[in-house]
Amino acid sequence: MIHGIDHTALSVPDFDKALDFYCGVLGFEAEFKAGWPKGAKPLDDLVGLKDSASKVAMLRLGDTKIEVFQYENPVGRLQDPQRPVCDHGIIHLCFRVSDIHAEYKRLSDAGVRFNAPPVDLGREICCYGRDPFGNVFELLEKKQKK
Repeated sequence: MIHGIDHTALSVPDFDKALDFYCGVLGFEAEFKAGWPKGAKPLDDLVGLKDSASKVAMLRLGDTKIEVFQYENPVGRLQDPQRPVCDHGIIHLCFRVSDIHAEYKRLSDAGVRFNAPPVDLGREICCYGRDPFGNVFELLEKKQKK
């Protein structure tokens, strides 16, 4: 029986830059940092790669966890940082926020690129931004019922 999502994982080309963004800008905290060297056969079997080596960190913000990987071997292909959200695959992470306009300003001031300012959709207000590698995230504020 599936109970829910435990975490979402991202492969990034720059581990430190990813931690700077997710922890320093978005406010996640690292639960742990680890990794493995080449030759760790059980991990090669798990991830389906030969001679894999990686840095990894589990980041937490409230009930949300993101696992960040930088594969040192094999080195992954870069994605198009402008990849449109209509392309197949995981298209965004969504973060619940309060005061979306303040968060939008704070993150914009920190250099985060957004498609547009927050949009009022009736029951919620949301906007899409990108991390330093082009991964899309959504900020979402539920409106209070009157």
